Amino acid sequence: QVHVVESGGGLVPPGGSLRLSCAASGFDMSAYHMAWIRQAPGKSIEWVSDISILGDSTYYSDSVKGRFTISRDNAKNMLYLQMNNLESEDTAVYYCAPEDRARGMAAGLVRLGSWGQGTQVTVSS
Repeated sequence: QVHVVESGGGLVPPGGSLRLSCAASGFDMSAYHMAWIRQAPGKSIEWVSDISILGDSTYYSDSVKGRFTISRDNAKNMLYLQMNNLESEDTAVYYCAPEDRARGMAAGLVRLGSWGQGTQVTVSS
């Protein structure tokens, strides 16, 4: 069965840090451009970041640029998102997926959570 398992979320105060992990199962992540997206309560899905197959090209939304760092370890079939200086606006469920699937989720064409259940990040004092 092809899926991912996101982990590493939690409750942190503003200014805190978290490192999210995404473990791929049933497919070789090294063959895919990967992405992180998020959905806050009552808000639409937001594109957070994506990374090329070799990890040599990355993209960040303006809302997280300079605070988040995406990385991958193809040998371990893992994707990561280091989140620093967290803000309350970062509170959301975070999902990882191959980039084309993530775009489908963001467009409402693919069910959010169809690849993984996501991990909750709550930034609050």
